[in-house]
Formats: sequence, C-alpha cells, structure tokens
Amino acid sequence: MKPNIVFILTDDLGYGDLGCYGQKLIKTPRLDQMAAEGIRFTDFYAGSTVCAPSRSVLMTGQHMGHTHVRGNAGGPDMSKQSLRAKDVTVAEVLKSVGYANGLCGKWGLGDEAQGGRSGLPRRQGFDFFYGYLNQVHAHNYYPEFLWRNEVQETLANNVKKVDRSYGGFTGGWATKKVDYSHDLIANEALNFIKRSARPMVDGKPFFLYLALTIPHANNESGKALGDGQEVPDYGQYADKDWSNPDKGQAAMISRMDADVGRILDLLKELGVEKETLVMFSSDNGPHDEGGHNVERFDPAGPLRGMKRDLYEGGIRVPLIARWPGTTPAGVTSDHVGYFGDLMATVADLSGAQVPDDTDSVSFAPTLIGLESEQEKHRYLYWEFYERGGKQAVRSENWKAIRMPWKTGTTQLYDLNEDVGEENDVAVSHPERVAKLEKMMDEAHRPHPSWTVRGRKPAVAK
Repeated sequence: MKPNIVFILTDDLGYGDLGCYGQKLIKTPRLDQMAAEGIRFTDFYAGSTVCAPSRSVLMTGQHMGHTHVRGNAGGPDMSKQSLRAKDVTVAEVLKSVGYANGLCGKWGLGDEAQGGRSGLPRRQGFDFFYGYLNQVHAHNYYPEFLWRNEVQETLANNVKKVDRSYGGFTGGWATKKVDYSHDLIANEALNFIKRSARPMVDGKPFFLYLALTIPHANNESGKALGDGQEVPDYGQYADKDWSNPDKGQAAMISRMDADVGRILDLLKELGVEKETLVMFSSDNGPHDEGGHNVERFDPAGPLRGMKRDLYEGGIRVPLIARWPGTTPAGVTSDHVGYFGDLMATVADLSGAQVPDDTDSVSFAPTLIGLESEQEKHRYLYWEFYERGGKQAVRSENWKAIRMPWKTGTTQLYDLNEDVGEENDVAVSHPERVAKLEKMMDEAHRPHPSWTVRGRKPAVAK
C-alpha cells in the first residue's frame, strides 16, 4: 500500500536549533518527541546554502551542478528562478501513481501567476497551492495577500513597501498586523490533510509539501526597524531578559514546533498515522538576519558557518522521519544523504518511476530499518554563485571546499575527526584533494543563466 507522505520544510533553521540536536534555550518538545518516535539523521544535507536552489534540488532530484535553478535570481528576470515544463518534480512523479498533492507555504520556483510564467505549483504536479510564490514577498509574515492556486486572496494587513524590486515584487513590512501568514498556512495544511486522509482503500494517498517560512527574518523590517523576527506574541519567552528579536526568534521556532505537533495529532485522530511518513528538515543553515543574537542560541551547533557558507553549518540540516510501525523508533542514523534523495525515496515507496537524469539515491532502506541494504552516494556536490563563487564536495568522511570558483585554493577536512572543520589537512593529503577536485569538475554542468557574481570570498589560512 502506498503511504501518505508529508514533507515539512522550514526556512533558515539551523542544525542546532532543535532540542534533539542540542539546542538548550529554545523549546521544541514535539519535534524532540518525533525524533524519539522515529529516526534522527545526523549527516543529512540541504540542496544548497540558500533558498531557491535548495528547493530546486529538493523538487527535481538533481544536485547543484545539474538542477535548473541554481541561485536566488537577484534581479528582475525571474525565469532563471522558475522551473520549466520539462523539469520533473517529486509531485509529478507521485501524481503519476495516483497521489493527491498539496503545497502550503513558500514556493519560490515560479512567479507572476497572472502573467502566465512557467514553474507555478499547479503546473509542476500539485493539485492545490496556498501561500507565497515570490520569496521576497515571503519575507513579510503580515502580507497584503497570499495565493490560493492562481488567485490572490486579500488579507487584512497594511504594508509599507520598500524599494527593493525582485522579479517585479517590492518587499516591505506591515504597519497594520492582523493576519499572520504562518498560522494561515499551517491551518491550510491541516485542512488539506482532513480533505485528503480518507481511508486508504477508498481514496488516493496524498503528498503534502509544507514549506514553512519560519524562522526566516523579514529582511526589510530588520534593516529598517532592527527587528525582523515577526511573531504575534513571544509566548513562553516574553519574560526573558533578551532583546525582542531574540524573543521573536525563539517564539517563532516554538510556534512552528507546536504546529508540527498539530499535524502529528491530526494524523492520529484521523486514524492514518501508521499509513503516513512524516519528514522534517530545513532548506539551509541558520541566518544572521533580523537583529537577533546568533551567539545566544548557537544555531549551527558544533558546525562551522551559516547560510551562504559551504561549510557544514551552511548546508548540513536536521532530518527527522517518523512512520509509526515502519520506521524504527529512537534511532540515530549517520546515513549521508541530501535533498535530491527525496525523489528516489518517494518513487521507491510509491512504486513510481524515477525520472532520467537525476542525482538521487533512495534512503527508503534506512527508513524501514534495513540500513545494511542502503546504497551510498559516491559523492555529494554543491556550488554557490554569489560572493565570487565556491564549490564543495563530500565523499565518505572527506569534505573539500574550493573558493573562489573553480580556480581557488581547496580546503580539505576529515569530518569523522573534525566535524567543526577547524583543521584544513589539504597540504598533507594532496592525492585526496586532487580526487575531490576531479569530482567537482565532473559534477558541474555549465548553465547559461548562472555565472559567478559578487566579491571574492576571503580564503581561510
């Protein structure tokens, strides 16, 4: 029987932001419980170190050297950041074997619904969409509207716009705050489950991609007002001797945690939790935006770097998987996987065909407790086009980072001995460096839309 599949993606949540990954100050009891009842992955990676390309990897099963959307477009031409009709998504693969597919939250891979551009969710395999199309629009938790399919639904908020055009969209923040987008999106996700979770013998299985915006900052509000961590209230953190952005950061994550709990409770209430695989992850490493004190929460945990880095802190992310009666409970897995593996995994579980030209390895064996049968990647690969560009590859326990792009110095780390990437051992392992550089060159397929831009990064000594 094909399982229901729920994939919950948070935005800029760090490896160390959850209690079950070592967080001490921010409370995440429902996700900690989910980890205790399922599998907690320690060596799982996002598709990229920033938003849009990471989601492109997730949806297409192609790594950064092959996927169509390889960066945040950073300009008016959003076609660079829109999936094409020929880009096959996880939703399309599941639709081919009878799934009802819903997307609630932030898309970021197709825009301007009324202009007819490619990449809109319902052109990429989803039957239902509610949320944001444009990622700068998604900065604002109190927007003037959200999309329901291809129709704008007006909200009761008033927004002060700022002159930051991104694909024709101007960012901003609310001067009148009524409708909190995260709550609306979470409620729509619950409603989709209620509509879809009929007895499995009578109805279709369902796939819900819940792409939450928490805890991404409202960058425009953060720059103008010094506080981009928008949340209706500070909850259990209201009386803390912290700045408001710190309270907001913690309250956002705990609010998100509670909504994950609502989903798990609903699946149990509807009698389908044993037929439903729920996965939880983040699109990249933690941000240093919105005015909060990063040192207070240590969001990357033991890892070096943050969002926009190809050090582990920028790309290694939490993954928790729970499927009562199928996933072993209370297990910690060091299987090395990444977002692109969702494609092969859901195809494996649903009986669908994996599209050609993917970089995807199913981790279904690990999910069902057969780790001895788990296939491994020869390597994982990332590239980043901003700040002068950089590339990274992981093969077994070895991690190489080359910056600037293609011609720079390559750093080498043994992650088994140095997960914090403090000791560059490239000089003592030249043959290993050459092998990993060859993998980088092999993985990169040139794309006319994506060229390195911005200043060159400083090379670590």
